[in-house]
Amino acid sequence: MIDIQILESTLNTQEAIQAVSGVQCGALITFTGTVRDNTTGRKVLRLEYECYQAMALGQMKALAENALGQYNIQHISIHHRMGILIPGDIAVIIAVGSAHRADAFAACQYLIDTLKQTVPIWKKEVFTDGEVWVSAHS
Repeated sequence: MIDIQILESTLNTQEAIQAVSGVQCGALITFTGTVRDNTTGRKVLRLEYECYQAMALGQMKALAENALGQYNIQHISIHHRMGILIPGDIAVIIAVGSAHRADAFAACQYLIDTLKQTVPIWKKEVFTDGEVWVSAHS
């Protein structure tokens, strides 16, 4: 099962976990990426995420399908936030359900690393002393 969402509203870790839960899953692994309060010594006021939603959803689905084929896992949930986020907000949640933990951990690592490298999501980092557009792949 694959659950992919791009949302303007607050992300809920429990929803992602419920989406990957099942009696066949002995391991439920999550990665929760949050907004830090500083980047390379600069105080972060907020992040502004944007994406090309149709393409991002398609690439996220393809990424999840690839992970299902590559790892012995049963369920994947990927939720990414768009819009304005402040330090402490959740930007991304990846949850994986699998019979065993090793595959779930490996798949979760693969999913976040590959998402950050390939999915068309951009962010503007707004600091107390300026702002910069960067790829969300950093």
